[in-house]
Amino acid sequence: MPATVPDGRGLVDAVVFTPADWGRGFTARKPAESTPGTWAVLDGDCRWQRERLPAGVLAGLSRYSVRRDAGGAGSVTVTAVATVHASVLSADGQLVTTLEEVLRCPEQRPRDGELITGLTSTGTPFGAREQNYADDSVLEVGLYSERGGAAQPYRWMLARLGTVVVAVSVTGSKNHPQAELDQLGGNALARMLERVRQRLEAK
Repeated sequence: MPATVPDGRGLVDAVVFTPADWGRGFTARKPAESTPGTWAVLDGDCRWQRERLPAGVLAGLSRYSVRRDAGGAGSVTVTAVATVHASVLSADGQLVTTLEEVLRCPEQRPRDGELITGLTSTGTPFGAREQNYADDSVLEVGLYSERGGAAQPYRWMLARLGTVVVAVSVTGSKNHPQAELDQLGGNALARMLERVRQRLEAK
């Protein structure tokens, strides 16, 4: 597992999906990625803010992409994230916090004008319910709306492998079946986990 800040930064840069990794038609949003040395924190008003990495977290990176479909058919908005912790306990704490935050904030505001409602979450450790791809995982499900527009299905998927946590979010318009969005997010998460494994095995 990465033990230094440079190692952590190298891992997240190599693991986190770029627009091209998501597939044809995806482009970068603005901003395209998070500010170095920060991670997302849910504040007391249930708004997501970027704050400096705390002690025990070596590196974190988020990249934001979107695919705007031709003919006004809607869009698919995605986020890819990786966080490298200094210990398994710290990494596990990130997943526990994620589960607790849904109870505290079933409605959350990721950015100005954006709203996620009706959030629920489920944690699935390795070996439970046929989960055999990560040491632990969390799935959040809800509805996303932007500037008062129509609600869209929202998925936030996290998985921990040792001291590394990877995550993806997927939001799509009503023209995109839920199965399509779940497959897109699930495939991205699996490929990011595989990148983590490959990089660790190469050490």
